[in-house]
Amino acid sequence: MAAVLPFKPAATRETTAIALNDVSIEFRARGRPPFKAVAPTSLTIADNAFVSIVGPTGSGKSTLLNVIAGLLKVASGSIQIFGRRLDGINRDAGYLFQQDAVMPWKTALDNVALSLEVAGVHREDAQGEARAWLGKVGLGRFLDRFPHELSGGQKKRVGLAQVLIRHPKILLMDEPFGPLDAQTRQIMGNLLLDLWAADRKAVVFVTHDLEEAIALSDRVLILSAGPEAHVIGDHRIDLARPRDAADIRIDARFHEIHRTIWGQLKAEVAKTYGADG
Repeated sequence: MAAVLPFKPAATRETTAIALNDVSIEFRARGRPPFKAVAPTSLTIADNAFVSIVGPTGSGKSTLLNVIAGLLKVASGSIQIFGRRLDGINRDAGYLFQQDAVMPWKTALDNVALSLEVAGVHREDAQGEARAWLGKVGLGRFLDRFPHELSGGQKKRVGLAQVLIRHPKILLMDEPFGPLDAQTRQIMGNLLLDLWAADRKAVVFVTHDLEEAIALSDRVLILSAGPEAHVIGDHRIDLARPRDAADIRIDARFHEIHRTIWGQLKAEVAKTYGADG
């Protein structure tokens, strides 16, 4: 089987969904020098790839995701989405945040349908689509439930349906399963893999959980400790698909990949806490 590769800009003959070209990110506050969050960074992500980003706290994982979403401007460099320069909000992307975006006074059906209604889709048509998507995420029997009547995992399923009903070409996910218990995270991981396998859209998945990243992904990118974080590792995950997000963790190859990536990541984590690598 192929070895886990050290970092180098990814080369692929597939269509490129996302291209970062020497992108740097700074934050400015009055009376303070600029905070250089991310040093000039270049990378590409194919249109059918599942890519996870890991790194220590404060390494700029969510910041990079927000730049790809068009929610933050770059200090230098450029971003291309399917070959077009990104200027403003990335309309090709759907974004699933760590915090639920459900409205507590609306049912699961109404929360999901709203994603289409705000785009001008007639309410009856939007609700028909919402029913179908809630069925796909396993909530067909919970259409009339309000968020307080749903478990944490069920609310995450509503969130997935809210994003996927708009058929984004790119799915951005920022610690989406972070608040869930370990068993529910693995169940949600399998649901995500099943949904992703249906159309293989580009996914950029931010997580602190290295095992989760390996279990789900085609590639795992490692960010260095900040400030001026940058990509220090680009690891190809050569585990066979389809995968079970739980069962794959007992595979010998999984543990080999984990040792390799953790060997690089742990030194960056140690820097965050002021320890020796």
